[in-house]
Amino acid sequence: MLYTRKIFPEIQEVILRDESIVLTGARQVGKTSLLLLLKHFLEEQGKSCHYLNLENNDHLKALNKHPFQLFELIPESKVKQYVCIDEIQYLDNPTNFLKLLYDEKRSEVKVIASGSSSFYIDKKFKDSLVGRKFLFEVQSLDFDEFLIFSGQNDLLGRKKEKLTEYYREKLLTLWAQYARFGGYPKVVLAEDNEMRRILLEEIGSSYIKKDIADAGIKSAEKYFSLLKILAAQTGQLVNAQELSNTLGVARKTVEEYLYVMEKSYQIGLIKPFYKNIRKELTKMPKVYFYDLGLRNFFLNDYDTLSKRGDKGAYVENMAFRELLRTAKNIDKVRFWRTQDKKEVDFVVGDKAYEIKFNTAKKGDKKSYNAFQALYPNIEFQFLADNEIIKIFYQWRI
Repeated sequence: MLYTRKIFPEIQEVILRDESIVLTGARQVGKTSLLLLLKHFLEEQGKSCHYLNLENNDHLKALNKHPFQLFELIPESKVKQYVCIDEIQYLDNPTNFLKLLYDEKRSEVKVIASGSSSFYIDKKFKDSLVGRKFLFEVQSLDFDEFLIFSGQNDLLGRKKEKLTEYYREKLLTLWAQYARFGGYPKVVLAEDNEMRRILLEEIGSSYIKKDIADAGIKSAEKYFSLLKILAAQTGQLVNAQELSNTLGVARKTVEEYLYVMEKSYQIGLIKPFYKNIRKELTKMPKVYFYDLGLRNFFLNDYDTLSKRGDKGAYVENMAFRELLRTAKNIDKVRFWRTQDKKEVDFVVGDKAYEIKFNTAKKGDKKSYNAFQALYPNIEFQFLADNEIIKIFYQWRI
């Protein structure tokens, strides 16, 4: 069974236009399922639509020979054809492929493609294809999608209601499960926690190994060691030189690993927000994981929040996920930190957030007072675990 995703209507809006569509995102977040959903949608509209997977060497060889070989792989037609191409990053020159088909054959064919990560899109898409493509980033499931995949449509239907104690406890139990095992579709669809752990191990090892291999990384062991370190340092500044010393590799190697991790949607690196560059700016970014289940895999810790030793970082990463989802662009999610170490966890547009496991413990108020003095027009707010559901999902609990 194929479940719809929130991004689906956004793609539908441009699906009948001439421009190509490219879906990018981490492995196993559901890009292939989206392609199949789009194929089904187009067929329901009476369109001629086909699916090709470039892990098929015959298809890959043909399209690498020349983009127009595409017409040898699909039936002849007098009407415009729509072709869903999975794993387009395997082409020698994806840019040329999409550009030539758009420039010379857009009345005959439209390509809807997926690429396993923006790492490949960045490296192989030699020009930006401005005016020729729409790019959509597909992430692992958000909490609403998690509820749908978990068969909780009835609960989701009560979202606008003031929940009874029974439904409130049910919701919070599901929220805790989402935080423990994340939002990879296969993991969410698993029947029990043991299978969820097995599937996360597969994603956290086998599929990331594909990113490592395709990126030409020589030492998978060092790469995985860095992921484990970053999982333990979530929400902290990333010092490439310190990581270089810890791993026993060159700083340039660490920077290369971080680049691949970021472009493969394993981690997100957020930049500092500042007004006075001399007093506020640190060059180092802060690190978070795109999926909490993946982070927990690298920590080998699937405990619920109340039992964890990393409560603050755990909730902070949860907040990062929601802020990224609503901002739709990681460059819009920032943090504030001064040279004298006053800091605020997140700044997004005209809002700032300090994340706490328990908002009763608000920490050093000097930081927040200093921030508000500098930025009185930015709304400041403390957020705890359950408040994330209220603010970002509008649950009345």
